[in-house]
Amino acid sequence: MNDTGDDAYYIVMEDVRKSYDGKKMALDGLTFKVRKGEIYGLLGKNGAGKSTSIKIMTTLIGFDGGEGSISGYDIKTEASRIRRVIGVVQQEESFDFTSVENNFKLSGMLWEVPKKARKERMEELMDLFGLQEMRKKRMYDLSGGQKKRVQVAREFMHDMNVLFLDEPTVGLDPIMRRKILSYIRKRAREGLTVLFTTQNLEEADMICDRIGIINDGRIVAEGTSEELKTKFGTLRTLKLTATENMESVAAEIRKKLGEDQYEEIDISENRITILGKKIDRSLGDILETLAGMDISIDNVSIDNPTLDDVFMKVVQK
Repeated sequence: MNDTGDDAYYIVMEDVRKSYDGKKMALDGLTFKVRKGEIYGLLGKNGAGKSTSIKIMTTLIGFDGGEGSISGYDIKTEASRIRRVIGVVQQEESFDFTSVENNFKLSGMLWEVPKKARKERMEELMDLFGLQEMRKKRMYDLSGGQKKRVQVAREFMHDMNVLFLDEPTVGLDPIMRRKILSYIRKRAREGLTVLFTTQNLEEADMICDRIGIINDGRIVAEGTSEELKTKFGTLRTLKLTATENMESVAAEIRKKLGEDQYEEIDISENRITILGKKIDRSLGDILETLAGMDISIDNVSIDNPTLDDVFMKVVQK
C-alpha cells in the first residue's frame, strides 16, 4: 500500500465517519485526496470537523467507518509507520517547560536526528524564523506569536513526507506570517505534502494549491481557489465615488436597480457601494441615472468574488 511515487496520493480519506457519542456525526462521509507536493487547505467554520479530521489522520484518535491512508500507510493498521513520516503543528502548545534552544534539541533527539545535523538544522531554523535573540528564553515566557514561530520551526527539525498545520499563523505579525508561508510553499515545491487549516481565507487563497470546504463533517466544495470563485462566487462589489454628496439620490438609484439586482447597497456622502449578482450589467443604468442628476463620477471599480464570498455561500447553504 506504500505507493510513494511522484503521482501518489499522500493523503487519502474515503467515506470516513466518526461520532464521539454514537449519535451526532463529527465526520459523515469525509472524502478527499492530496497528491505529493500539494498544499491542501481544509477550511470550515468552528465545529465543521477540521480538528477531528486532523486527529484521525495523525492517528491520535480512531474512526468508525471508511478508509484512510497517509503516505501510503493505512491509518487503521499502520499507525506507528505513519507517525514516523509526518509532522504536526497543532493549536495546543507543547514542550513549554524548557527553553527555545532546548525545544529544538529535544525535538531532534526524539526524532533521532544525528547530533551534527541536529545542530546545523537548529541554527538554520532559528535564523530563518528570527529566533536567535530568544533562544535562551523559556517557552513559558514567550508571547503567543513567538511560541507559534517555535512550534512551526521546530517541526522542520526532522524529515517528513506529510505536514499537518492546524492554524499555524495565529498570533503572528504580517511579516513573519508571510515569511513562514513562503517557507512552507518552498518545502512543498521540494516534495513535502501539506494539509493546512486556517481561519484566514486570504492566507488560504495565497498558499493553497487546492481547497476543500468542510461542513457538517463532509467536503461540500473542492477545487482551486479560482475554480471555487468561478463556481460559487457570484456576488461582486461595485464602488462609485463622486465629488457631490449622493445621499439625496439613494432612493432613485434603488428604484432604478430594483431589489432583485442587489444583495446590499450603501450610499453615504460621495460613495456608493453595491453588492449583487451580475452587478456590472447595472453599471450603465446607474451612470445614466447619476448623469441625469448632474452628478459626475470620479472613480468606478468592480471587485471580483473573494474566497470569503465562496466560503459564506457554501457553508450557509
